[in-house]
Amino acid sequence: EGEESIEINETNFPDANFRNYVQGFDTVDDDILSGTEIAAVTSISVSDKGISNLKGIEYFTALQNLICSSNQLKSLDVSQNTALTYLYCDDNQLTSLDVSKNTALTELFCYDNQLTSLDVSKNTALTELNCYSNKLTSLDVSQNTAMTVLYCDNNPLTSIDVSGCTALTELY
Repeated sequence: EGEESIEINETNFPDANFRNYVQGFDTVDDDILSGTEIAAVTSISVSDKGISNLKGIEYFTALQNLICSSNQLKSLDVSQNTALTYLYCDDNQLTSLDVSKNTALTELFCYDNQLTSLDVSKNTALTELNCYSNKLTSLDVSQNTAMTVLYCDNNPLTSIDVSGCTALTELY
């Protein structure tokens, strides 16, 4: 799977701060990420690094943890990161977030964004969802029966049905 090499350049990683971080995965210092180097990356932590574009994240298909909180992200494409279990993208400027391909997700922290909708129906493994301080008018958690923690306060929600979430211990 994926023995494709990726050049660490402006085309593949347009954001200079993210490109600089990714350089750290280049173990042989040739400005190229080999398939082996890419496959070894299971965690990326780039909180508060002034990143406005995370393009290039799609190459890291073995990624399990992505922490990109407190940046200037307006969009985030995690559709190729199907192994993700932890996604922390809180405190950005995201207007949408598609997690439909991230079926292994157990923790999703996307609070303090501009999300108007959030579809977590495919995320049946989710145990913790922190989506407070967004612009969500509705939230369907009927498929999230494993969820123990749900923070959805400070949204223009008119109602929420948590009757299927029998494991829930914390609800804000």
